[in-house]
Amino acid sequence: MKCIDKYRIRGLLGRGGMGKVLQIEVPVIRRLLALKILAPGDLLLTLIGRERLHHLFTEEAIAMAGIRHVNIIDVLDFGMHHGRPYYVMDYYGNTLGAVIGETYVTDARSRVLRIEKVIHYTRQILDGLQRLHAAGIIHRDIKPFNILLTEDDTVKICDFGLSKLRGETINVPPALKVGSPFYAAPEQEEQPDQVDQTADLYSVAVMIYRMLTGTLPQDPLQPASRIHPDLDAGWDEFLSRALSPRPAARYPDAMSMAAELMRLHRRWEETIDATCRLQPVSSAPPPSRPPAATLPPRSKPLRTGPSDARALFDLDALWQPAFYRDAGFQPDAAGATVQDETTGLQWQYGGSDFPLDWPSALNYIDHLNAMAWMGRQNWRLPTIAELLTLLRRPPSGTDYCLVNDFAPHHKRLWSCDRRTFTSAWYVSLELGFVAWQDRTFANHVKAVRSM
Repeated sequence: MKCIDKYRIRGLLGRGGMGKVLQIEVPVIRRLLALKILAPGDLLLTLIGRERLHHLFTEEAIAMAGIRHVNIIDVLDFGMHHGRPYYVMDYYGNTLGAVIGETYVTDARSRVLRIEKVIHYTRQILDGLQRLHAAGIIHRDIKPFNILLTEDDTVKICDFGLSKLRGETINVPPALKVGSPFYAAPEQEEQPDQVDQTADLYSVAVMIYRMLTGTLPQDPLQPASRIHPDLDAGWDEFLSRALSPRPAARYPDAMSMAAELMRLHRRWEETIDATCRLQPVSSAPPPSRPPAATLPPRSKPLRTGPSDARALFDLDALWQPAFYRDAGFQPDAAGATVQDETTGLQWQYGGSDFPLDWPSALNYIDHLNAMAWMGRQNWRLPTIAELLTLLRRPPSGTDYCLVNDFAPHHKRLWSCDRRTFTSAWYVSLELGFVAWQDRTFANHVKAVRSM
């Protein structure tokens, strides 16, 4: 196995203009980390030069290591390997880009997130940016794939390669664009060394708009309330100000933007509370394909790559269910299991107490059967087809009043279906899509059995 100093290289996580990020393993304790090493592209090397890039990369590591904040990734180590600097960070297997389903075709449609989830992520991003800005650092490349997510959905801002430090002028060549298309503020394209903290806040606003609507903002700006039925004029005013092409017209700092966001959140919660007081708790929404939905879902595990998975799992272009089944969930008297009379499946109401890696998920199932949990010994890890029967259509209006059928904190669930020998498929029960992860990643486990 190839190594960088003492660290064993497990694979490539990503590549940018200045460097590449590797998944590494610490010997003996086998802890997984991420390592970024200077590996500039030919264009960047020609425009800026190796010596200057070496300095910028080192300054990036120093800037990150100098800030301690829950929403900013930590630098754990720094070194040189064959004349190239590198630094080591914690490894997180998820990003906001993966959650919304963004691809290399950046302006393609993406997943719409629930309003409370948008607020959950955005508030943490703004908290992290407030700390950066207080230290005199402008990130200049805030985008979904630079927002890492921990296993408990804590935001970690990463990739400071384009950051502007207090008093620093890089003198970027005109041929080099700083920031990412669609997310960078307009003034950043013309004078990247002159931008202030409102440029980062503009990028955050682009992400908010995208998370709420599934699209990127265009000029002229279409009010988000025309796309998302649960948004009102207050959201339109908030986004219009945050996305202003004039820096002086935007929110002046992350705290003021966060304060307005929380006001919108409180008003939205009040609206939902009022709706649910007037509206009796309704039953689950009707399926979009009732006849086929009554067939028992596949129970045998399979192995498939992304090219075939969408068709095999019956998913749309955003890896969400092509249709939603008509579920007949009935909890048992003890509240430990939930039966689905439609599919003939019996599920754990909860599941594993903690997120587990995939091999540990299999061990968890073995333990249930060894102890004959609930008097049964035929519990198993569900297939993707079976997990999809737990999903409901994205909520709107009175859908928010529905009672959860399962434990609400089990948000991502492993399946028994594998992508490769080192990765497996899972379902985001909270956000309603299918994805895959390295088997070292931790998701919850919800056992199932055929009745």
